Amino acid sequence: MSTNLSRAALAALHAHLAAAYPGEGCGVLVGLDQGGARRIERAIGCANLAPETPARRYLIAPGELLAADHAARAEGLEVLGFFHSHPDHPAVPSAFDLERAWPYYSYLIVSLARGIPDAHGLWRLRADGAAFEPEPLTIDGEAG
Repeated sequence: MSTNLSRAALAALHAHLAAAYPGEGCGVLVGLDQGGARRIERAIGCANLAPETPARRYLIAPGELLAADHAARAEGLEVLGFFHSHPDHPAVPSAFDLERAWPYYSYLIVSLARGIPDAHGLWRLRADGAAFEPEPLTIDGEAG
């Protein structure tokens, strides 16, 4: 399994996440899955509706997820996963992220250092659901 991220999607999600700082930004990853080779074409930013601590948690409204899914399908694409930021923390999944992860989907986490995208990691829930495993990522042909 490998995933390629378009530069346009990367730029869009970086801008969305930087604007959300110091809170966590979040959104939906849209593209194509062709037998395990994924191509993320678009990143759709969403509002973070985490009720208690939006600086350390994220929650995408079901209506926004549904709208992203409908928009993707209208373009012949599908929802492949989700992205969110870890403000001033590493781009690795937290226990909270693991508790809320769904099978199949890719999770792109971006570390923001004082509001500037610093590092990223792509993750997929293991088949047993007990942990995440890193997912290979390229950005328009460059190692991610």
